[in-house]
Amino acid sequence: MSHRVLVVDDDPTVSDVVRRYLEQDGCRVRLVADGLAALAAVDAERPDLVVLDLMLGGLDGIEVCRRLQRDQPGLPVVMLTALGEESDRVLGLEVGADDYVTKPFSPRELTLRVRSVLRRTSPVAPPRPALLRDGDLVADTGRRTAELGGRVLALTVREFDLLEFLLKHPARAFSRAELLDKVWGWQFGDQSTVTVHVRRLREKIEADPAAPTRLVTVWGVGYRWEPSADA
Repeated sequence: MSHRVLVVDDDPTVSDVVRRYLEQDGCRVRLVADGLAALAAVDAERPDLVVLDLMLGGLDGIEVCRRLQRDQPGLPVVMLTALGEESDRVLGLEVGADDYVTKPFSPRELTLRVRSVLRRTSPVAPPRPALLRDGDLVADTGRRTAELGGRVLALTVREFDLLEFLLKHPARAFSRAELLDKVWGWQFGDQSTVTVHVRRLREKIEADPAAPTRLVTVWGVGYRWEPSADA
């Protein structure tokens, strides 16, 4: 089954290139040029993924991403950012984007990033139940859902990927570069991506994100999952 992808960019040349490459990869693509149209299209058509330019006129990409995560939790977002605009990229990740590609970009790279995110959210076969438990935290890797104390957590694609990986490798310290490789599949990339996702995940699983007891910092190394005493 082909995936439905909404592309949001006010540059018609960029939109057309992205559309052609994604359609060649088997996706069904809808193009819109502004933030309000993007929100309306998501509400009406429920795409499988959104490719979102952050530099939109009017309602910008950051606000669009924030509203999508509020109203459509779990909807994957791959954002397009200007080369060198690290602050925008980090902010986009903080409000819930799953991945990013910097402009000017290779359309083939964008296609691979989109495919990677879709593969994680659209299993081709009925998933087998697989529960990962740590105290009152339970992650269902088949359904790709997580609960804390019986309350369902609203996790993005990459947040769940990070949680699943750490739960599978408790008490082991990983550098940001290792996590970028193991969770994102990037041998090279901006390691602040990991930092942002760790921060976002802590906000959802820690009693006090400023003093984490589960996803802890290992100074000079990176991060480690500290198993619960009740695990």
